[in-house]
Amino acid sequence: MGAGPAGLACAATMRGKGLSVTVVEKAGQVGSAWRGHYDRLHLHTDRKHSGLPGMAMPVTYPLYPSRAQMVEYLEGYAARFDIRPVFATEVLSVRQRGTRWSLRTSNGAIDAPVAVVATGIASAPYRPTWPGMEIYRGNVAHSSDYRNPAPYVGKRVLVVGFGNSGGEIALDLAEAGVDVALAVRGPVQILPRDLLGLPIVTWAIIYRHLPARLVDLINAPVLRLALGSMEKLGLRRAAKGPLQMISEDGRVPLIDVGTLDKIRDGSIKIRPGIDRLTAYGVIFDDGRNENFDAMILATGFRPDLRRLVADVENVFDQQGMPLAVGRSTAAPGLYFCGQVTSPTGQLREIGIEAQRIADLACSYLAASGLRAA
Repeated sequence: MGAGPAGLACAATMRGKGLSVTVVEKAGQVGSAWRGHYDRLHLHTDRKHSGLPGMAMPVTYPLYPSRAQMVEYLEGYAARFDIRPVFATEVLSVRQRGTRWSLRTSNGAIDAPVAVVATGIASAPYRPTWPGMEIYRGNVAHSSDYRNPAPYVGKRVLVVGFGNSGGEIALDLAEAGVDVALAVRGPVQILPRDLLGLPIVTWAIIYRHLPARLVDLINAPVLRLALGSMEKLGLRRAAKGPLQMISEDGRVPLIDVGTLDKIRDGSIKIRPGIDRLTAYGVIFDDGRNENFDAMILATGFRPDLRRLVADVENVFDQQGMPLAVGRSTAAPGLYFCGQVTSPTGQLREIGIEAQRIADLACSYLAASGLRAA
């Protein structure tokens, strides 16, 4: 389910094991989520660590490929492995029927002994609410709806959230001359995209076998030297280090691609969390009252997969996220790919998970005497 990086990678690796695979995609093309991202987006992981199984990214791509190049790569990947998804077909529910999985879709039913959920983590935008939202006269959009600064030129904009989307959207607006502020509710962590001449993901891969807390302790002095004081910028440093934050909380630190420089020169202003909205703006937690013409909610995504995969036990946590990703679940024949963040790079992790799922699916089918359909 899904024709993004995870779905395509699983299809390619499972076909490589001789299995018959059907990829179902609700959009009309591969990589629909990537097509919808904001225009300036580039990968935060380098090209060498971002290719999917069996096909490296072209050497003609820059070190950090663009959104458009990522879409081009996914199209080429599907063509290379002759993956032809069933497009314009939404999976409405997935239920276990004996030893098989029954998918109810917008175009009929699909039955198979193995089901792989590869719908990604950007399918359910989270839109928080505050008192006063009903009287606010400005425009409120989620970061998933943002494309470029054009609609915001000449306006005062508040970006809510200090993740990678929030930081990069604020940077995009500032570079276009938009009057922009960032609302940062709590403590944060920041990583440079490159450290000592190497992509930051390379360091994460080098240290991947060490405890996250130890790696954060080792890296802390170098990161402080590379980034400078966050406190002088009006930011609070989180008690947990960057890798510990990812591994324990699933929160990805801001990977700086220029946002900090714009905060330093005043092009991006830092504000605290929001207490409530007024007709024309925001009252912050510190009591400050400011007017804003628009708000962009870079508040992430909260998919609850229990709505999709129903009536299974010991598969999801209390938030509806899978307990096991890239591994066997408590429901035989059900797998999830690409549903968790990884300090060593999301695309790299997807490739590892896809290869493991292909092996597990083959072993499961052989042990059960089942055939893939």
